[in-house]
Amino acid sequence: MKFVYFTHSLASCWNHGNAHFLRGVLRELIHRGHEVAAYEPRGAWSLENLLKDHGEAGLDAYRSLYPELSSTTFDPDIDLGDTLADADVVIVHEWNDPWLVAAVGKVRRQGGRFTLLFHDTHHRAVSDPNAIRQFDLDGYDGVLAFGETLAEVYRRWGWGNRVHVWHEAADTRLFHPPVEEVERKGLVWIGNWGDDERSAELESFLFRPAQTVGLPLEIYGVRYPGHALQMLDRYGVEYRGWLPNARAPEVFARHLATVHVPRRFYIEMLPGIPTIRVFEALACGIPLISAPWNDAEGLFNPGSDYLVASDEAQMQRHMRAVRDDPDLRRSLVENGLAAIRDRHSCAHRTDQLLAILATHGAAAPMEMSA
Repeated sequence: MKFVYFTHSLASCWNHGNAHFLRGVLRELIHRGHEVAAYEPRGAWSLENLLKDHGEAGLDAYRSLYPELSSTTFDPDIDLGDTLADADVVIVHEWNDPWLVAAVGKVRRQGGRFTLLFHDTHHRAVSDPNAIRQFDLDGYDGVLAFGETLAEVYRRWGWGNRVHVWHEAADTRLFHPPVEEVERKGLVWIGNWGDDERSAELESFLFRPAQTVGLPLEIYGVRYPGHALQMLDRYGVEYRGWLPNARAPEVFARHLATVHVPRRFYIEMLPGIPTIRVFEALACGIPLISAPWNDAEGLFNPGSDYLVASDEAQMQRHMRAVRDDPDLRRSLVENGLAAIRDRHSCAHRTDQLLAILATHGAAAPMEMSA
């Protein structure tokens, strides 16, 4: 089949987490013999910021580690009828402009012979519902929502059984334990500051416990304002700036453990949706400790695949235990890896996507006979 995906950016992962998962799924489709075409808008903020901060060299990791992938930049005058003429499946991500979402739906309504899906991987449906409801989804066959609680929002909006839960996952072609172990030291956290959505949580579940326990902490990410950098300095945190996501496995391999600190919306309004970093960390074989997070959909085995701290004191205890107990570290690594390999790789999500498409009547001969 031919897949066409309209993304915010495939090339840039600068504050754009969807690129992580999308790269893995599109690459998986290519390796299975499907044709893939990715389109991203000219002037995408993620790519613009990456190039502003790091120049063309900022794209080196993506280009070298995802040689199968490329994308086409489009302008508002794109001829969608011609672009989509031979597509079997078209997926539009919610970080696209409303005009594009509507225009692709119009092509479908006017006789487009492809299956058309809207892909939502953000909390805006609950944090800023008008930003999502402005999209004209007339003509779309279904919605891919990256968690059950988000899918329920779309069901309330009338999508019924046409909304499908499609969680993110780890690209295990890239995210895996190191071939050769090196000495591991301290903690690492890879994440963006954002809009102060979790500043208090980061202080109480990461910065202060690490300092109290005496574990060195390195942080990678973008959008850290002055007051955030001052906080990092106060706690003795080493701030490393932006990290190309494709290089994250190398960074994980040098550290004893990492920490998951979910944004408030994923605790209070969209429980059960982990961020992509949970999948990627476990896939890399690094012990993970999580701030309070309710795995409402039973994706993992909390306490076995990773540790959960209910408060700051328990986070300190967990950090000490992971530092001092190699058997605990080994158990967490083995269980976390098993969870990814059994249920949460991009290969699993590709299987699921193909099954979803089959329910909409889209299936290539190889899938129909498999």
